[in-house]
Amino acid sequence: MRRMALPLIAGLALFYLILPILVVVPLSFSSASYLSFPPPGFSLRWYRNFFARADWLSSAWLSVWVGLAVTVLATTLGTPAAVALVRGRFSGKRLINAVILSPLIVPGIIVAIGIYFFYARLGFVGNPVALVLAHTCLAVPFVVINVSATLYGFDEQLEYAAMSLGASPWGAFRQVTLPLIRPGVLAGALFAFVTSFDELIVALFVSGTTAVTLPRRMWEGIRFEIDPTIAAVSTILVALTSGLLLSAELLRRRSARLRTASPARAEW
Repeated sequence: MRRMALPLIAGLALFYLILPILVVVPLSFSSASYLSFPPPGFSLRWYRNFFARADWLSSAWLSVWVGLAVTVLATTLGTPAAVALVRGRFSGKRLINAVILSPLIVPGIIVAIGIYFFYARLGFVGNPVALVLAHTCLAVPFVVINVSATLYGFDEQLEYAAMSLGASPWGAFRQVTLPLIRPGVLAGALFAFVTSFDELIVALFVSGTTAVTLPRRMWEGIRFEIDPTIAAVSTILVALTSGLLLSAELLRRRSARLRTASPARAEW
């Protein structure tokens, strides 16, 4: 009974978490003109409606553009920050680490209100660039966590061996360390994209009426529309997010294999 209890509880919790998906996906293929479950029939009309409407597509492309920009900025800032926090020896390192990870701890509504009042003074509300900067603050912690976890398992003797053979510190990092931690960097980049692409609370405060992202458009659709287009969009987002998270997990496992194999290669 003890052995069965934990898998049973975990299975019930997993079923509770995926239950909304089990409802939303069939609704996206409904032939009804409004949200009703179970669906009376099968139809792809709501997917066609999504790709035919300019308001949905413009929000989707804006979310993709913002997500890609956030991915580049968060990876560029988070990777050297992780290296400094893991390898560096300086005072205040714990405080800096806490500040970087604070967006994961502070409630999202508080972060959104603070960003909104700051942007309102500067007149940035409704600017896509302002949305990129706000999402970058939320995405950097995920890059730092993924890269730091990879660096903690990295054997620094490989860098010392490269420098003993004449490589500079930057050359050793670029030719030895970076290829081994690249899966962790890519995993952090994927998490950064997902964080920006799915973010709603900050977008509600910052996007205004001109920079409406796809989650913001979905929120408005839930309030003012009753057709299953919102279910079709949700299904597309679930499939996209699941694929990206699966890719991040595969990259994490590849990084672990590279770290465990590197000492053997060095010894050989």
